[in-house]
Amino acid sequence: MQQTRISQTQSPRVQTSDETLSQQLPLFPADERPVTPPITTPHPEITAHSPLGRANSAFERYMQERGFTENTQQAFRLDMQILIEYLGPTRLLEDISSSLLNAFLKWLQDTRGVPCSPKTLERRITTLKVFFGWLAGENILPRDPAAPLIHHTVTAPLPDLLTEAQITEIEGVTQAMRRGDVGRKPDIRPHLLFTLILHTGIKKAECVNIVLNHIDLTDHEHPMLWVRYKESRRRYKERRIPLPAWWPTVLQEYLEQYPSRQYLFPWSARNLEYVLTKVVKGTDIGRLTFEMLRWTCAARDFVAGMDREALRLKLGLSEISWYEVEPKLALLTQSWK
Repeated sequence: MQQTRISQTQSPRVQTSDETLSQQLPLFPADERPVTPPITTPHPEITAHSPLGRANSAFERYMQERGFTENTQQAFRLDMQILIEYLGPTRLLEDISSSLLNAFLKWLQDTRGVPCSPKTLERRITTLKVFFGWLAGENILPRDPAAPLIHHTVTAPLPDLLTEAQITEIEGVTQAMRRGDVGRKPDIRPHLLFTLILHTGIKKAECVNIVLNHIDLTDHEHPMLWVRYKESRRRYKERRIPLPAWWPTVLQEYLEQYPSRQYLFPWSARNLEYVLTKVVKGTDIGRLTFEMLRWTCAARDFVAGMDREALRLKLGLSEISWYEVEPKLALLTQSWK
């Protein structure tokens, strides 16, 4: 079988028929660039003197424009309707204060007569922060009345992280597998998979859907991975993530061992999970998962002082999800080494 070669001046792809190449997703579709989520334009019909009900209608358009999931939009609509029930649809935005919002939260818990679990309360605080944060960000309000609200995160088990010592140990194992030590057949796949997730933090589903021409080697000193989605509703999650400068060499070796016509990993997600499990077999680490690598990547960037907005975009997280993830990263990295 003909070996695959990667040019350092173009995106990697194997030599295949024109028919096969036509099935690949284009790296740069016309008039489209997978960058940050679309930024909405200010709503001239909404001012600080506008009633809450009218602002809520504009907020629903904002959620659609920013690509919030249907579940999130539905939950936020419910939360906003309860706020409107409490304050009234004609309440002017400029008359809504932090003390009024705190009174609303107390009403939810003690007086409304409908059970409000800690998790539901947490989400409703998030709704207030997103709604009023949007109004302040659009300069509709001079300040954000929801900013002082205390966001009580529901206690949940924190995810597991790999320590730097464990990362070094795993890299030693994958390099040994790459060389074929102890009489084994050389296998570069574990090392490529491990380093890819560790440095990009992409999800398992994103990993198995990587097409070869999503890897941009145009600038050999700054290789990039484009995380793409076929579904238009997920386009806001598309992003470009830097790869280590040495990683294309690993990729070249991998494609020589595993020639592919389209996908970087032409196997199922379960198969790739087995690859990670095999890496830590016989070590004291116990287990290795996509989720552990994703959180470890995020923790490393967090500790390194990466801009928080840049980190959110790298991980493909919505502003809503980031409200939960950022405090967890702060807790996880307090004594992490």
